[in-house]
Amino acid sequence: MKNIFKKPFRWAIFYSLVMAAAVTFVLMDTFVIEQTGTPMVTASLSAREVKTDSESQSTSGAVTNEQSTINQAASTPDNAVITENSYKDDNIQITIDTVRKYDTTLYVADIQVSSAQYLKTAFAKGTYGRNIKQTTSDMAESNNAIFAINGDYYGFRDYGFVIRNGVLYRNTPNPSGTGEAMMIDKDGNLSIVNEQQSDAQALVDSGAWQVLSFGPALVNNGKITVDENTEVGKAMASNPRTAIGQISPLHYIVIVSDGRTSESAGLSLLQLAQEFSERGCTVAYNLDGGGSSTMWFNGKVVNVPANGRSSSQRSVSDIVYLGY
Repeated sequence: MKNIFKKPFRWAIFYSLVMAAAVTFVLMDTFVIEQTGTPMVTASLSAREVKTDSESQSTSGAVTNEQSTINQAASTPDNAVITENSYKDDNIQITIDTVRKYDTTLYVADIQVSSAQYLKTAFAKGTYGRNIKQTTSDMAESNNAIFAINGDYYGFRDYGFVIRNGVLYRNTPNPSGTGEAMMIDKDGNLSIVNEQQSDAQALVDSGAWQVLSFGPALVNNGKITVDENTEVGKAMASNPRTAIGQISPLHYIVIVSDGRTSESAGLSLLQLAQEFSERGCTVAYNLDGGGSSTMWFNGKVVNVPANGRSSSQRSVSDIVYLGY
């Protein structure tokens, strides 16, 4: 026992401790320590037209919690008609159907809005950066959302374009595959862009309002763009999924599926794409899935997250939501 404290062993122990500390720091820095980022460039004037005066925000730095609260001060209209699975007012209409297919429960939201200003995104804690996370429910509630889904979990990666509300936060393309991202323009139209062949600054200049990067594209120009062998990274063939598609101007479909439970096997990307195609979507895009997949409506989680408990959600970086 005493021999381990002799000089040769002391250096080995010291070296091991230093290496352990370094590894711990790297892991903490990557997955735990919050790091606030700042915008790279603001939107062009034409893109800003999608905002109302009450939604204007400073783009000189990260959006703060206080700014987020002020921006979302408006409440649900008094004339809104709300049921357990639907919402309707003069500007927003949502109907959620529960479908059983592929030995899996799917939650399909049919959404129509009168203006693109009601289709929004939000950061966890109102702030862009790494390891800044909240549950979809918490973000939805803090932004007075009517309906929300998890976004692309941009903070889990150091690549992938990030444009939110016309503000460019990250211009690093996905280095693998096609680098397919989804753009939402100021008119609310969805389109697929190739990050390796695009520049995020140019997208902002051309009127991009939101760009989310996860993928892949499921449907493009009315055609299914995945096959039975397509998958996200090393994920399993069947998973909980979150995806969004567009049928026509200001008319969208959102699908969230359960999975990884005894009640629901989950969907393949091809099965997910087929669901959008069957509903007439010309464009559809896969967002972060697995344990992140969450659909929130009218104060409640609609689906069953991958851990099997509806009250427990994975904390993520961002959401896509509907609200005022």
